[in-house]
Order: sequence, then C-alpha cells, then structure tokens
Amino acid sequence: MSKAIYIATSDQNSGKSIITLGLMSILIGKTAKVGYFRPIVEDFVDGELDNHIETVLSYFNLDIKFEDAYAITKSKLIKKKNKGKIGEVLDLIIEKYKKLEERFDFVLVEGTSFTGEGTSIELDLNVLIAKNLGIPTIIIGSGVGKTLEELVDSLYLVYDSFKVKDVEVLSVVANKVQHENIELVTQGLQKSLPGNVLINTIPLISSLNNPTMQEIVNQLDAKVLFGSAYLNNEIGHFSVGAMQLHNYLVHLNDNALVITPGDRSDIILGALQANESANYPTISGIILTGNIVPEDSILKLIEGLSAIVPIIAVDGGTYSITNKIGSIRSEIYANNTHKIETSISTFEKYVAMDELSERLITFVPEGMTPKMFQYNMVQRAKQHRKHIVLPEGNDDRIIMAASRLLDMDVVDISIIGDKKQIESKVAELGITFDFSKVNIINPKESDLYEDYANTYYELRKAKNVSITMAKDLMEDVSYFGTMMVYKGHADGMVSGAAHTTQHTILPALQFIKTKPNSSVVSSVFFMCLEDRVSVFGDCAINPNPTAEQLAEIAISSAESSSAFGIEPKIAMLSYSSGASGKGDEVDKVRAATEIVKQKRPDLKIEGPIQYDAAVDKVVGKSKMPDSEVAGQASVLIFPDLNTGNNTYKAVQRETGALAIGPMLQGLNKPVNDLSRGCTVDDIINTVVITAIQAQGL
Repeated sequence: MSKAIYIATSDQNSGKSIITLGLMSILIGKTAKVGYFRPIVEDFVDGELDNHIETVLSYFNLDIKFEDAYAITKSKLIKKKNKGKIGEVLDLIIEKYKKLEERFDFVLVEGTSFTGEGTSIELDLNVLIAKNLGIPTIIIGSGVGKTLEELVDSLYLVYDSFKVKDVEVLSVVANKVQHENIELVTQGLQKSLPGNVLINTIPLISSLNNPTMQEIVNQLDAKVLFGSAYLNNEIGHFSVGAMQLHNYLVHLNDNALVITPGDRSDIILGALQANESANYPTISGIILTGNIVPEDSILKLIEGLSAIVPIIAVDGGTYSITNKIGSIRSEIYANNTHKIETSISTFEKYVAMDELSERLITFVPEGMTPKMFQYNMVQRAKQHRKHIVLPEGNDDRIIMAASRLLDMDVVDISIIGDKKQIESKVAELGITFDFSKVNIINPKESDLYEDYANTYYELRKAKNVSITMAKDLMEDVSYFGTMMVYKGHADGMVSGAAHTTQHTILPALQFIKTKPNSSVVSSVFFMCLEDRVSVFGDCAINPNPTAEQLAEIAISSAESSSAFGIEPKIAMLSYSSGASGKGDEVDKVRAATEIVKQKRPDLKIEGPIQYDAAVDKVVGKSKMPDSEVAGQASVLIFPDLNTGNNTYKAVQRETGALAIGPMLQGLNKPVNDLSRGCTVDDIINTVVITAIQAQGL
C-alpha cells in the first residue's frame, strides 16, 4: 500500500502552504515518486487553474495533470450535500485518490482552507475524508489574534475531532506565533495533547504574509504600466500620498506601497526618487487610482529612470482601493520562488523533520471504512473479470442490478429467463440495458439443456435420480445456473431474491460440493458500519453448529476477512466473557475457541466473549484488559443461527449499516444466496464479492 498524509487546518489563513511545501521538499528527497491531491478546491474560473495545485505541480515538476489533482469544487460539493448525496462525493474522492496511489509511492493530501461558502461543514468533512482514505493527519492552526488558551483549545478541538473517528494524528503545528512565545506555545500544546503527538511551533514570518504586487494586480484587475518584471515585490507597508510631497516622504517605510491618484505627478516622481536615494527606504510599487494615467511627459520621465518599480493603474477611488488592499490575504503562487523557498526553509528550521519522516514511513493504518471497502471490492473484481450467472431474470431487482453492473463494467453477466419478458420489464422500468452485453438463457430452449441434464443424471444416479428427473430439475433456474458454474460456463452464481436459501444452496451441495478441507458450508456478512467493516458469521446457514463446526466457521471467516483486506481479530460470542460463564452453550463456544487455537495458533482469537466487550474499547478493556481482541474484534462468530441472524438484522436496521452478503464459505465454486428482501444495491454487492471469490480466494 502506498503511504500518504492528510494536512488539515483548524481555521482559515493558517498558513498550511508552509507544511505542504516543506513536506513535499522532504518527501521528494526521500521517496522516488511523490503525488499531490486536493479532494476539495475553491471554485475557479474556467480556463484558469487552482493556485495551490498549480504552485505545487509546477515548482516540484510533478507528473500529474491538473484535473487529476483534485476531486470536486466547493460549490458542487455544497449542492451534493444539500441533496443528501455526500456519499457520492466520497466515492469520487476515493476513486481519484486511489488512481494517484497506484502511480506514486507517497501521496500528500491537502485539506480545505476554511474560506468561502460552506466553512461550517469543513472540519467534519476533512475528518470524513481522512477516515475514508485511511491516512494519518497533520493539523496546523494559526496563532494570529488568539491567546495561548484559545490557540491550544482550537488545536485540541480539531485533534479530538479526528481521534474520535479513529484517524491517527501524527503531528500538531502551531503556526504564525510571535517569536518570543514559541516555547510557551510548545509547552502548552505538550500539556494538552498526548505524548505520541509531535508538537511543532512556527513563528510568524512577515515576508510570507505580505501580499505581492502580482496579487494586488490580480485582486484589483489592475493595468501594469511599468515594471512587470518586478511584480513579485512584497508589500511591507502601504500609505496614501494625498499630502504635499515633503510631508509624505516622512511616512515611507521599507517595501512600501504608494497609493496616489494618477494625476499626482509630484508624489509619483518623488516616491521614485526616494527609492533611488540612499537616504530613504525602498518602495515596492505605486498604485495610481481613479484610472488616471500620467501625462506623456511624466511617462517619458519615468521611463528614463534607472531603477524600475511596478506602477499600476486601477479603476476606483483612493479610499475604496486602500480598503481593498488592506483586505488582501497573501498566497504563494507558482512563479514566486522566493516565497516558496522561504516556506521550505522555515519548515526545515522549525519542524522536527527526522521524527516526522519516521512517523510517516512507519505508519500502518488500522481498519477499513465501508466506502474504501466497497471501492476496493469493485477494483479487485475488475482486475480479473469473471462471469456471473443470475438465475432469477423474472425479478425486477435483478434486472435493475444487471443494468447497473453493465454500466460499472465490472463482470460479465448471464441471466436465466425469457428474453421477451425481460425486454418488457426493461421498458416498464425505464432503464438503460445493453442486451448485446448480456447472455439471456431460457433453460428448456438452451443448447446446453440436454448436456446439463445428462451430467446431473451421471452425478446423481447413485441417489436414484432418473434421466427424466434430471431433465425436470434442469428446467429449474437454480439447478441450471448451478450447473453452469459446475461446468465452467460461469464462474459464480448469485440467487435468492425470489427463492429460499435452501432452494439456492441445495444444488450446490449436491454437485459443486465442499472444498477438500471443509466439512461445513457457512456464511459471512460484511457489516459496513459508520466507521469500520466487521465480518459476521454464521448468520444464514447453520442452525446450531457443534463446537467443531463453530471452530471451522471461525477459521473460514477469518480467511474471508483477510482475503478482503480486513485483519482478522476473532470474537467467539456468547452470553458470558472469559471463564465465569457456565452452561452447555458457553462451554460449546469455549471448546470451539480452543480448537481454533490448536489448528490455527497464528490467529488472534478470544472466546467466550460478549458482544459489547468484543466491539467497545472501554468495555473490552474493563472486562478483558490483557486481550488482543477485546474491544477491537473484526470477525464476530455467533454461537447459533438464531443469535446471528437476529443480531445482524438488528444492527443493520438500528444503525443503518450496509450488510453485504451472505457470502457462502466452503464450496468448491462460489454460489451466493440473497435475502428475499434484498435491495438492488445488495444484489450488486453480492455479485461483486462472488466475482472476487471466483478469482481463487
């Protein structure tokens, strides 16, 4: 897995560009290929580029197209949120991030800037993005206008917002702090935050906060009359030239911006002469207000001067222009190498780079969010395309799911049913459906019918099955679909939307049969909770498994968990935790736990254990403080079908969790059962996991 870091801020104007540029400089020196990504950017004019992205891509010469370096603009995000479609935004962010992750060894992800519309949702959104990308965070906040207590509190609030969602915070940076307060701020943060969080404090660097003449030109839509080569001049001070020259000269300061009406040639020429004089400060530029350009004779005089400063003309009165200049916030842009290099050197001077680099390199993410889990499933299914048969072509949900799967281009599909009826349903549903990409089969009319019937007869004749019975059964969609899988004409089957579990699984048990090392077919659900994915087993197949069967279910479920990228930490659930409980049911769970430990000593397992102790860190630590599993279980094994089925449905309904499955374990080839109450999304997810199983998991 590629490494990454998320840069988040506590408020606007925090100066996170220092962290972005400094980290990029370090990473490029240590890592072969470094990528850059901004999930959300401020709106920009068509034909122009986002300044942050342009600066990073151009200065570090990154091989990333502009459109690949961001996911969505803020205005589009707000519209999506207002329509309740924030999930679509996360899907897009994950998709674009993962494409960069595939290309680069490390990806620096820069969060939002708390400017413009939608600032009230930005903190939660940054937490959500970092959580779903599964990457750690650096938090940066500004000390400008804050007391020590206010700065520490604001940074702790952001830290806590990330930690409560289990997003690891590697470092907290207090930026724009007065030099004399650096030690005080550092100590205050160290007292407030845990010891494993790196604390860094960066002083206020005036040259980074001062706007340049180029920024003033951009903000005021000014016309450059002279000195276009010097627009990177920084503005340290500004003052209005409205008095007589001899009085105005005493108000000049270093790097001053002179603001004066365009017809005040005395102020213009006097300021230019002062700039050349060793007795007066240098000036950064001159703004001519009122859209007044000096007379030709004055322009000719200016052209002849040896020292050039930018002179720009604006359309607006002196008063209003002065107010606008005062509100301009400086940014770092692509061609201002001085500010970029100052940012990098400041970062290197005040940030503990070696410690931070070590944290970045050694960080290992824990857990997986539902969005990332679903994204990874689809991508894995696409890697080695498989052919899935859907036997229930008379069900509207199957038709709609097939339509969406075709759009996703993730699997090849066969549907068992009558083509004319399916065409009629497609028309009724008003959906797009590319019939050229789907194999629709009517069993009785299929060229495979006779061969399938004969094959079934040979396989089952010892069980008193006649050829007539075999032909009758091959007209049944579940038998025909299962035979397609058995014969290799399909890689897997998904059924159960309109049939019972027994109807779906019985043919598979009869002739696909179990794997050599499996004695029991079981199932798991991937329970996509708000912030994690848990594996529940067995919630669909075995009513009352023995201790041996329960142990096998646990091992199979752990293997399924690992195969789908979830580290297995197995909780063998019961009504009692540890050694205190008595009774046949808890003894069965205890015995099953010991069998797993003997067969697979490499697996982390705890049992018997209660559900709350298995998933809640506080309860787990209280009841079983020395356990590797308590409070952090990812694989939950239920003692019987009654408990498992009711629990998964209760969790699903009460928490809004997405339950993907059931996925059957133990068969030689993948056949998966749907609930008759399944949704179109359920069908799609089950098809995807079936395709992954068919890849040889």
